[in-house]
Amino acid sequence: MRLRNKPWAKPLIKANPQWVVTEPEQWRGKWQERFAKPQPLYVEVGTGKGRFIVEMAQKYPDRNFIGLEMQAVAVGITLKKQLEAQLPNLQLVCANGSGLTEFFADDEVTGIFLNFSDPWPKKRNEKRRLTYKSFLASYKQVMQDDGLLEFKTDNRGLFEYSLCSMNNFGMHFEQVFLDLHDTDEDNVMTEYEEKFSKKGQPIYKLTAKF
Repeated sequence: MRLRNKPWAKPLIKANPQWVVTEPEQWRGKWQERFAKPQPLYVEVGTGKGRFIVEMAQKYPDRNFIGLEMQAVAVGITLKKQLEAQLPNLQLVCANGSGLTEFFADDEVTGIFLNFSDPWPKKRNEKRRLTYKSFLASYKQVMQDDGLLEFKTDNRGLFEYSLCSMNNFGMHFEQVFLDLHDTDEDNVMTEYEEKFSKKGQPIYKLTAKF
């Protein structure tokens, strides 16, 4: 979802290089140096306004988190949350998620989160879906052998596509939820997720390994 331009966003990002990376290639294989201490590294591809990644960092202080987002306005909104929280285990990256293998070394990442990604419903845009085989290949390359991929969406078509795509790629499903909020599953929500679940929209989720 495109956000309205906020003139303050880019200056705020530029003024806080301790929290936001704009040239992630420079940190490939060295991300642990940006955190207070080395810990398992988790990456959210497409952070939106940042509720999920901030709350995850608060909930799991024994893990390090990176929120990757291409929209500067969204990064700026997340950065405001981080400036208030000052979480030592959270870093933000303003860049396109398609460059994952350029940003992270092989086996550098423990887990990846894909939350409410753009469904790109038209067939001609299939290669843009974050669960398309080329993206799955990049996740596999940067993740450790036992790393976990977590995917959530409100779009049934994208969920069905992702199940098939991951299955065809040879992934092993750990969990599959057709109505996440109708279970006792421990869950940290995104802003988008809360909005649509309140309207009664089922939330689909899966976790899988390569």
